[in-house]
Amino acid sequence: MQNLNPTGFLSIDGAELEYRMIGPSPDAAPTIVMLHEGLGSVGLWGDFPEKLQAATGAGVFAYSRAGYGSSSPAKLPRPVNYMHREALDVLPKLLDRIGFRRGLLLGHSDGASIAAIYAGAHQDHRLRGLALLAPHFVVEDISVKSIAEIKTAYETTNLKEKLARWHKDVDNAFYGWNGAWLDPAFRDWDISDYLAYIRVPVLIVQGAADQYGTMRQVEIAQEECYCPVDVTVIDGAGHSPHREAPAVTLEAVAEFAKAALRDDPALAA
Repeated sequence: MQNLNPTGFLSIDGAELEYRMIGPSPDAAPTIVMLHEGLGSVGLWGDFPEKLQAATGAGVFAYSRAGYGSSSPAKLPRPVNYMHREALDVLPKLLDRIGFRRGLLLGHSDGASIAAIYAGAHQDHRLRGLALLAPHFVVEDISVKSIAEIKTAYETTNLKEKLARWHKDVDNAFYGWNGAWLDPAFRDWDISDYLAYIRVPVLIVQGAADQYGTMRQVEIAQEECYCPVDVTVIDGAGHSPHREAPAVTLEAVAEFAKAALRDDPALAA
């Protein structure tokens, strides 16, 4: 286990991964580990980690995957199974390295998919629940269409400049994600088989106006998951409910987390 500061880097598989920790450390109290979206990073979560920590009393640990934020760049092109690699190779090492003893995974978009793969592949007794914001379990036409459109925007508007605020190598972050999703081989990407093996409660927060996915993603989880799936659908919200409807999203995640961790003596104290 590595001694953790409020901010720092973890060395995993040859990459330096930036992290941010709010509240008690993972070895001292239940922890919510946050996994960002396909263009996200530690910084792009904004103040949501602080609000989540205050609302739950749990520790919050956010990190940037390789290729994002201030972490080491990723090797491009990313393979179409890059989320499997994160879930099966990197995340288990990270949880062990930070001394994770009990808590939840909270993932957004790609991060939600990684969290779901991890939970389905590992019967991890430390894991008490999954909170998934705008998850992807299969590839939909609307996803590919929107990702093609954002490539045009990245190359013709000031989107690159905006994203550069959050990534030290913005082209590595953008094209790594965008190129994988637009690879024709990615159309067959499907992680629904993992859902049947998840043995912890699941919360899905879905924007009704999500431009990257439809309610079909929610339906797949309800059909495949063995454990209960709670769903919060937010009218008017798109693909980033924690930014577009922060109060509703925070309430849903905090109530879910407190219920999942209600028997934890450290949290009760």
